Amino acid sequence: MKDLNKRAIGGLVQLLVIMAAMLFLPAWTLHYWQAWVLMGVFFASALAITIYLMKYDRKLLERRINAGPGAEKERSQMIIQFLAAISFVGIFVISAIDHRFAWSTVPAYAAAMGDFLVMLGFLVVFLVFKENTFTSAVIEVSAGQKLIATGPYATVRHPMYAGALVMLFGVPVALGSWWGLLTIIPMTFLLVWRLLDEEKFLAKNLPGYPEYRKKVRWRLVPFIW
Repeated sequence: MKDLNKRAIGGLVQLLVIMAAMLFLPAWTLHYWQAWVLMGVFFASALAITIYLMKYDRKLLERRINAGPGAEKERSQMIIQFLAAISFVGIFVISAIDHRFAWSTVPAYAAAMGDFLVMLGFLVVFLVFKENTFTSAVIEVSAGQKLIATGPYATVRHPMYAGALVMLFGVPVALGSWWGLLTIIPMTFLLVWRLLDEEKFLAKNLPGYPEYRKKVRWRLVPFIW
């Protein structure tokens, strides 16, 4: 149990260090208040969710720790995860380069709205974790897994991806970069690709999923898609 906690906290600290490198090295300065604020918001949100899982859902915490391209079982998902990791890095690096060369002029209130979107995205992810203990970081169906059609799943079929998209959209704005928003385009395509591939897998392997797809029409955004 203690080892799981160490892995979880260690992973968060490692992520924070990587984020700092992705931001301050391309920006080539530590005088980047937008980056400091975003890192604080990001780390505090992720830490709050991690502590909740440590206390109330350790099995889900373990599922979430085992992530990344190497953890995927489907070849298509390995490719998607690899490309998504590159795109994720790009969101931070391009935004930091924008800051360095002052390509964008983003007012402080807009940056604050970006931080709010990051928190909102994390909140949606938290609600998903609270509703569905089988929310693995990889595409799989665990032993005893049941179909979840309540909470956020009653509105869209992939609420965690919706929350992640909101969060990612907020990152470049929080970092004071309009140009960084362009990096959301490839990330969105990859997310949709993963989502559609996941639906094919679940339709074959999770009992009741085909009926659920008919009941809940929207995949990602209510009334749009």
